[in-house]
Amino acid sequence: LLDAGSRVVFAAPNREQRARVTDALADAGLAVTDLPEPPASLAPKRVHVTRADVPAGFVVPDARLALVSIEDVAPRGGRARSARGVDPSQITFDFAPGDWVVHAVHGIALFRELTRRETAGTERDYLLLEYAHGDKLYVPVEQLDRVTRFVGPDGSAPRVTRLNTADWTRATAKARKAARKLAFDLVDLYARRAAVTGHVFPSDTPWQMEMEAMFPYEETPDQLAAIADVKSDMESDKPMDRLICGDVGYGKTEVAIRAAFKAVQDGRQVLVLCPTTILAQQHFTTFSERFAPFPVRVDVLSRFRSSAQQSATLADFAAGEVDVLIGTHRLLSHDVAPKQLGLVVVDEEQRFGVQHKEHLKHLREQVDVLTLSATPIPRTLQMALSGVRDMSVIDTPPPNRFPIKVHVGEYDADVVSGAIRAELERGGQVYFVSNRVRSIDEAARRVTDAAPEARVLVAHGQMSERQLEAVMESYAAGEADVLVATTIIESGIDNPHSNTLIIEDSQRLGLAQLYQLKGRVGRSHVRAYAYFLFPRAAGLTDQAAERLMAIRDHDELGSGIKIAMRDLEIRGAGSLLGAEQSGSLSAVGFDLYAQMIREAVAEARGEPPVAHPEVRVDIAVKAYLPDEYVPDAGERVRLYRAIAGALTPEAAERVRGELVEKHGAPPPQAADLLQVARVRAKAAEAGATSVAVARRRLTVMPVEPADEVRAAFAKGGAVYLVGPRKLVVPLERDEEPLGAAERVLDAILAGALTGV
Repeated sequence: LLDAGSRVVFAAPNREQRARVTDALADAGLAVTDLPEPPASLAPKRVHVTRADVPAGFVVPDARLALVSIEDVAPRGGRARSARGVDPSQITFDFAPGDWVVHAVHGIALFRELTRRETAGTERDYLLLEYAHGDKLYVPVEQLDRVTRFVGPDGSAPRVTRLNTADWTRATAKARKAARKLAFDLVDLYARRAAVTGHVFPSDTPWQMEMEAMFPYEETPDQLAAIADVKSDMESDKPMDRLICGDVGYGKTEVAIRAAFKAVQDGRQVLVLCPTTILAQQHFTTFSERFAPFPVRVDVLSRFRSSAQQSATLADFAAGEVDVLIGTHRLLSHDVAPKQLGLVVVDEEQRFGVQHKEHLKHLREQVDVLTLSATPIPRTLQMALSGVRDMSVIDTPPPNRFPIKVHVGEYDADVVSGAIRAELERGGQVYFVSNRVRSIDEAARRVTDAAPEARVLVAHGQMSERQLEAVMESYAAGEADVLVATTIIESGIDNPHSNTLIIEDSQRLGLAQLYQLKGRVGRSHVRAYAYFLFPRAAGLTDQAAERLMAIRDHDELGSGIKIAMRDLEIRGAGSLLGAEQSGSLSAVGFDLYAQMIREAVAEARGEPPVAHPEVRVDIAVKAYLPDEYVPDAGERVRLYRAIAGALTPEAAERVRGELVEKHGAPPPQAADLLQVARVRAKAAEAGATSVAVARRRLTVMPVEPADEVRAAFAKGGAVYLVGPRKLVVPLERDEEPLGAAERVLDAILAGALTGV
């Protein structure tokens, strides 16, 4: 193509893939230009690598233009591989040097650094942990699954443990006892729900298939997985209680639409609870449009409706004439009496009050409940982490979706003016958030001063129903350029033309709120911008600064669940489990305490404990991630944790795939580290706890190979000692020790030996 004079663009959807493509093309001797944004013009005889997500490439001969998609050379059969089978218990806090950590055996310490040491011919990395009185502990990276980030009840620094004392044993025993009590209460609550036989919905009807086929977009793999999870729950005799966690604009509403239609097809009614009137109105529009070709009646109960209209709607719902009723917490009032309720959809449960949540708790014992959330509330997240609540994660962005460009800084009239005018020049609209009703008109005047040509509207919760509805309709119709509003717009407003967000006094808002507001823009293929501003004169508190740094740092697509975890770190985990659990959180930290709760829940259910036998691999190799291969220490720690947590050969292979995808082909030290992980996983599968090589002899114990395997090894000079169940196998000529370990373990696992 280049030789023929064509201009070539290579499209890759993210920074890592762009870097890999650029390196590969440069290695092939081609002239390459890496462009973060699609270019306005193209130079001939060069390959332009840019950030775009396109399903397939194409050639325009007349224009001498060729576009190559990464899909053409590396199909994403598992684009959402990371999301398939997501285990919420694995969503834990990352940590880096300088953080407080918890070692499951030795207690709370300061993680000083990642250091490399050589012992007995084996070079590897260790975590240097510093305990009370300066005591130090070197933790080999293969034991990193024992170390977690410390997150206490209020975000403050912990009390550091003294090494070689009974302090930690006492602390963990007390925390475990508290976890058992909490687990019993949780299991009792959810056992009552499980004891109730729920309604069993039938398989999909032809109308269901027809309605789903009318979805105008292509479903993402994990959106399909979430839909399958929901349908499976609905078709079982246990009342559904599933949390769908997906970022803003990732298709959670479509999951709810399909679930609602399935319920209606079986003669059941549906309630859709929304935190705000505006979101209720939007859902009403969306559901009505999707169900229009079918005999399904959708109605809404909100303050945009008159009292007479609301009374008529309630009467029709009670008579079974309304199939899907959408509204705010008003739906939880006593006068809302469905004829035959089958499903409750709760959008953003964290926005509802305590009494409403109690009402929902009782509903969960009676009907199927589907909860949608972009930033799961701590308690919801804790339920999911504890294995008491089912959770599906939608982790894949829709095609052609760009991350939002985030700016955090002091309020500057020139920045505001530039941001508004830049958006207007490309034909878009702007949200300007000012969260004080008494000064919102003054904020609107500042916007007008910054961009006199802009048409400005104001919206806040103290306006009358008709005023607010008129403003929102005018803005949606494009009759205004800037909407100056309070946080009333934070939930679910879907306007693809709004692609700039400006928030003044952003330091006053919580992290989840900031993240929700950020989600109001960037809902199309157009690059969006979000400005989080704070007053020059006001000094930021430490927590406000951390919140703003978190919103700046988590700028990739799909950050919702990470934001929830970061929010937990900043605010502390006290609100998560209640005041009575704060002592345990202070003593052992959130991650370890959550693990204790999971184990206690399993125990309360009578489930056998999951055994993870420790396997010692003593083979003299240099097994570590070189600094030049993974330069960032925090990223190395994260990868070491993933490798240490790979309990099966398949899990080890997945980690290898992630490593190669992000950092390229592993150097020898990293390859050996991954092979050690595979050996450890295979040894655990074979029941062995020790794999060692000394003087060209491999020892695996305790194992019980099949007779034919034992006999085949004996031909090669192997010895099997029955008492200790020890197998000693001489290495073959020029055989690498790790390769020998895999060969022998594979043979033991297969129950037959081949090629020896």
